[in-house]
Amino acid sequence: MRALAVFLLAFSLALPAAAVEPDEMLDDPVLERRARDISKNLRCLVCQNQSIDDSNADLARDLRILVRERLVAGDDDAVVIDFIVARYGDYVLLNPPFKGSTYVLWIGPGVIFAFGAVAVVLCLRRRRSEAPPPLTEEEARRVEALMDDGSR
Repeated sequence: MRALAVFLLAFSLALPAAAVEPDEMLDDPVLERRARDISKNLRCLVCQNQSIDDSNADLARDLRILVRERLVAGDDDAVVIDFIVARYGDYVLLNPPFKGSTYVLWIGPGVIFAFGAVAVVLCLRRRRSEAPPPLTEEEARRVEALMDDGSR
């Protein structure tokens, strides 16, 4: 039990490590910082819940390299992001824009939560309204007799 507690504590303190390999890094620290900032806002399409900065997937590596190539070519951050979005769609952004094609991404969780809340409320109301009928006189006498027998 103690080992499990130690494991859980150590696991909860673990910080995600960036997956950027040394051979990917740029010599210019300003460009590298920009590349890391952009990479932290792009979704890994393989992992789907990690940024390409945190993912070890091959596609994430390719995207990190592509970001760095575009920065070295002189593109500003917005142009780099637009370049990637043009090829992979808004889903590649960890924070997609609020527009027609992404309404489901933004509104979907709220709708699902609302349906769940309504279902819980209806279930609780139904449970309250289905109270058992009162005991008949015969059932009340039997219960009383059973309780008297158990007290001795």
